Amino acid sequence: MFSRRTLLAHPALAVALAGVSSVASAGYATAVEPHRVQVKHYRLCPQHWPADLQLRVVVLADFHAHPRCMGEKAIADVVACANALAPDLTVLLGDYGSQSQDAVPIETVATLLSGLKAQKGVYAIQGNHDWGDDRQARKNGHGPTRAEHALRAAGLTFVENAAIRLDLPVPLWLAGLESEATPGPVRSHKAFDQYRLGILERAFQEVPADAPVILLVHEPDIFGAGLDPRIVLTLAGHTHGGQIRIMGWSPWIPSRYGRRYAYGHIVEDRRDLIVSAGLGSHFVADRPLRLGAPPEIVVVDLGSSPDIEAA
Repeated sequence: MFSRRTLLAHPALAVALAGVSSVASAGYATAVEPHRVQVKHYRLCPQHWPADLQLRVVVLADFHAHPRCMGEKAIADVVACANALAPDLTVLLGDYGSQSQDAVPIETVATLLSGLKAQKGVYAIQGNHDWGDDRQARKNGHGPTRAEHALRAAGLTFVENAAIRLDLPVPLWLAGLESEATPGPVRSHKAFDQYRLGILERAFQEVPADAPVILLVHEPDIFGAGLDPRIVLTLAGHTHGGQIRIMGWSPWIPSRYGRRYAYGHIVEDRRDLIVSAGLGSHFVADRPLRLGAPPEIVVVDLGSSPDIEAA
């Protein structure tokens, strides 16, 4: 959530916000773009992808559910659109509730999301705000958070710090990693990355050495830490695509890598990462704000194809 402290710590952000104030005052960045949900398509065949396997994955991230930007009807519309895309797999990448006053109750969000349908299942992990906005879970130092409890009670399946084999004719595994905000040791970036890689190593104990894995994360930074080579695709959210994006530039991105993992399809060392711009919006001056980074439902079509470029 943007705050006065954030603005003081990031002068470029303050300048950019001032620069778009005329647009915001006209209503577009607060009244139009936060509600203009797009469907973003990617088609790719990652390295070591199973031969002849076609798989459609729908990715939903960062709802931040609030009546002013991602209310009950908007969530219901997202669910209907996601189902109409006929996914084999639908994944939820965290940050379900809003930090702003009068947010949609997390129990209502969970009930709406329970309407998601996919042939091979719907799976969820948590985001930083699912922890950060839950005072009791933080006080306890462990979960379940209210978000996890509500989603599980609504019948949604969590795959956090775990790996499962999908019901497919060829071996393919799905794994999830806890958010960086999950209570745990406070260490340097390098030590923290190693700690999180250790969590994944334990989660992968039953995954065969040659089995491909799709990894769900909330924050994309773990992609730069040297992931297990069995991970053929990493799916992330958290950044909101910068939320304010002007000619590809964003004034502030919640990642220590800056623009490197801010948005879209990133390929490094022949490894694939897709970062969603998410669906909800953080509030600025008590208004939802997006500019040049519209909310989106992400569709990833995986498998061999003459055209492997993003649509």
